[in-house]
Amino acid sequence: MKKSMVVEIISALFVLLFLYTALSKSLRIDSTVNVLKKTPFFSGFSEFTAWGVVVSEYIVAVLLFVPRTRKVGLYSSLILMTGFTLYIGYMKIFVSDLPCSCGGVISKMTWSQHLIFNIIFGFLALLAILLLRRSNNQKFENTISKVAYT
Repeated sequence: MKKSMVVEIISALFVLLFLYTALSKSLRIDSTVNVLKKTPFFSGFSEFTAWGVVVSEYIVAVLLFVPRTRKVGLYSSLILMTGFTLYIGYMKIFVSDLPCSCGGVISKMTWSQHLIFNIIFGFLALLAILLLRRSNNQKFENTISKVAYT
């Protein structure tokens, strides 16, 4: 399979994931805010955090959808997934009985399943970034080769 096809598939998975979770959180934002209020680290700015995550997910989905901004979208996806993974790790260590503030089916996962899910998606973002970089490097090398032989 071509590198560009793998990047397209991973980007599409992230678009679906972020739109799904952002829409789900948007529809029940009060629940998300209430869960964050119970989290020691986010309790003081739970509403800001909840809306910030939702808006970020929408923005990253759009970035991934547009080919010209896909690279920024993939880096943003990696940052979001790293943040979500750190949050879940923190929750597992310090507040393991707290309900998940994620949306839809993902909120039905156990903390351990959610952690594994996030790690896998983090690696997918990293893989897509590496493939995109290699693809861009090859395009650059091909351009240099054409210039050198003319």
